[in-house]
Parts: sequence; structure tokens; C-alpha cells
Amino acid sequence: MFARISTYRTGPETRRDNPADDVVNSVLRLPGCKGVYYLNGRDTDNALSITLWDTEEAMVDSRQVASRIREESSQADRTQVVAVEEFEVTASRLQD
Repeated sequence: MFARISTYRTGPETRRDNPADDVVNSVLRLPGCKGVYYLNGRDTDNALSITLWDTEEAMVDSRQVASRIREESSQADRTQVVAVEEFEVTASRLQD
């Protein structure tokens, strides 16, 4: 599995509620996307999005569309994209 992590700078005008359903659904419809997480810093001016991908190829193939979605949602939410990084997931476990 692979992950793309995007870091955003937030401000007082940043929308802090859940991301729009159409944004989430647009990401989830990308071929090979396994999931998406959005994280808002509690005491910082940062936020993160994490997308998970079946294969490295799927992640690479999604770069252009993902970039467009990221830029559009960043404008709508009044955030600034600071960094986008890609990783191989070497361990994963969720506990109930």
C-alpha cells in the first residue's frame, strides 16, 4: 500500500468542519484509492490529508487529478498547500 500526505497551512478564515462530500467522493473514485483521512491541527495552523493507494502505479497515475482536487478544495476551504509527499506504507493496523 502507498500513501500521499498533503500538508496545509490554515488560518482564522479556514473552514474547520468536515470536507465536502463531493471532494471526498472525488478522491475515493480515483482508481486504486483505498481511503482518505483529513486531520486538523488542534493547536497549530496546520492540517493534513492522507490518501491511501492500492499500488504505487495507482498513486502515480492519480497525481494530476489529485493535484487539481487538492488545489480546488484548498481554495474553497481557504488553506494553503505547503507540501505533498508520497510514501510506501510498511506497517498498518487499526484497533477497534
